[in-house]
Amino acid sequence: MSDEHKAAIAAGRIEATAVRDYLEALETHRPRPGRKQSAESLNTKKEAVDAQMADAKPIKRLLLMQERRDIEAAIEDLQVEPDMASVEEGFVTHAANYGQRKGIQYATWREFGVPSDMLARAGITRGA
Repeated sequence: MSDEHKAAIAAGRIEATAVRDYLEALETHRPRPGRKQSAESLNTKKEAVDAQMADAKPIKRLLLMQERRDIEAAIEDLQVEPDMASVEEGFVTHAANYGQRKGIQYATWREFGVPSDMLARAGITRGA
């Protein structure tokens, strides 16, 4: 394998990682329909689940345990914010080359939910 080929593979990995990280952050923190739950409301819900577990039969207790884990995960998700500036910069730097190499059209990026201003910053246009 030539040095040029190795460099191309390495560049492709870097591009793919930057695009993947941005798309995952975008998808994870995309606004969802309905009212956003606060940590306070989730903690109240968790307390209610804990209160129900004391008298619950085994199968119901098992389900309540899972519900409590789901609530705890939702609370943790509220506290974790990705470094959007960093992933956006990686996307802007690498998305055009990645998209061109993979044949991804402007409309496909938009359909996924990438904002048009982000595509403009990355140099991806409707004609690309």
